[in-house]
Amino acid sequence: MVALTAYLVPLVAPLITFGTFSLDLASTVNTQLTSLAAAVLALLVFRRMTVYPGARAFGFILPAFSTTFGVAAAALLISRASYSGSMLLAGYLASVGVTFLLGYFNQRAEPKRMYYVPSGKTGIVGDTPDVDWIRLVEPIVPNDPNASIVVDLRSDHSPEWERMLAQAALSGIPVYHTKQLRESLTGRVQIEHLSENSFGSLLPGLGYRGIKRTLDIVASIVLLPILILPLIVVALMVRASSPGPILFRQRRMGYRGIPFDMIKFRTMVEQVATTGDAAARHSAITRDADDRITKIGRFLRRSRIDELPQIVNILRGEMSWIGPRPEAVSLSTWYENELPFYAYRHIVRPGITGWAQVNQGHVAALDDVHVKLHYDFYYIKFFSSWLDLLIAIRTIGIMVTGFGAK
Repeated sequence: MVALTAYLVPLVAPLITFGTFSLDLASTVNTQLTSLAAAVLALLVFRRMTVYPGARAFGFILPAFSTTFGVAAAALLISRASYSGSMLLAGYLASVGVTFLLGYFNQRAEPKRMYYVPSGKTGIVGDTPDVDWIRLVEPIVPNDPNASIVVDLRSDHSPEWERMLAQAALSGIPVYHTKQLRESLTGRVQIEHLSENSFGSLLPGLGYRGIKRTLDIVASIVLLPILILPLIVVALMVRASSPGPILFRQRRMGYRGIPFDMIKFRTMVEQVATTGDAAARHSAITRDADDRITKIGRFLRRSRIDELPQIVNILRGEMSWIGPRPEAVSLSTWYENELPFYAYRHIVRPGITGWAQVNQGHVAALDDVHVKLHYDFYYIKFFSSWLDLLIAIRTIGIMVTGFGAK
């Protein structure tokens, strides 16, 4: 529907603008085909990104279509092919409008009611309050055309419950395992055994890992000349804000558990060096309304601009643009002693932004770090270019809103 709209609507743009159809056949054909290709590519990107939990569909329509139609317009300019700007604009506006309408009606039609078997692990009910959960009291298939059943398939159920689940499946009613559905709805992976991984291995996406490193280097080299002047301005502002160095260096736990010195703009007043593990942990934790943060530092933290000097860490191979956030060594050591499998998050390079940051924000309490670890495991399990693209787009919104900053 969207692709057909992108192909046909450009034809009427000259009629609306000039009162007649375009007589330039080459221009019309080029614009129609380009509009069609841009719409199809946008739909592909849009659908791939919105399969991830926490991805609000409407928030990705404009970025997806704006990007593909922008690239399409640039390609037409570079190739010097004849085309109509008004026709291409009509295709873009019509595609976006139809996608919004279809998304709206699909969202209203989606059932948000699910039935669950009360035995076994049922933590998904408390983790997903947006779903209307209905507890099955007895092993009878729900008389509901939109029914979906959620059950812990690893738990031992009575023969009556097992027969009911088999009957439901034969009737075409979806039966979901709590573990997989919980991951899909929450964006978190609770690793019960260290061997659990969608690839059957502890090493995530080996093929993409090399590509990701290349993209990190290329993006850093391209962005450095663009950012150099703004970085100098920020450095002068930090210098004027309070006594102390412009850059803050902190020992963080990095890729494969190797510590490194992470660089960022200083956002706090200069502190006296601490001794002892407890004092080091206390100093490393940033709390709500922390009085150590300077005025300019609060803006830099909210906008995440204070993280930009980490481009140097990326070029050194210590970090990536996207990945689990590196923790201070003192905190990381403490977490490893308290939380099982914590060290597994070091299997990929740490990042300036990550899946936990766009979903949870900055946390420090042990219980919150446990949840953050589940987000990190989700990122590692579904390690891919599509998930990185989703995180990058959501990070832009977070830089504007300041979500999760401290």
